[in-house]
Amino acid sequence: MFNVTTKAAEEIKKLLSEEDLPGAFLRVRVIPGGCSGFEYEMGFDDEAEDTDQLIEHEGVKVAIDELSFPYLDGAVLDFQDGLNGQGFAINNPNASGSCGCGKSFTA
Repeated sequence: MFNVTTKAAEEIKKLLSEEDLPGAFLRVRVIPGGCSGFEYEMGFDDEAEDTDQLIEHEGVKVAIDELSFPYLDGAVLDFQDGLNGQGFAINNPNASGSCGCGKSFTA
């Protein structure tokens, strides 16, 4: 299962409100790229595919396509706001390594 922390859910709700996207949800994908082989891609969407895994957690909906789900099963989406900047971060137990920038990973 893919989980969303309370802090990440609050930020997603805030962004959806600011963008005036009341029926949208967050789509999370794993795509080839980055210096470690794979990277995460996130954005808002309003149309789910039949093969998407739809997760509702902390009052937000997240869609993960069938090819990305095995890479994200058990992962946690968080929102960090600290000295290193702010943004969404995925704590992924399926990643065997990551690059120094933290934006890509090895499965």
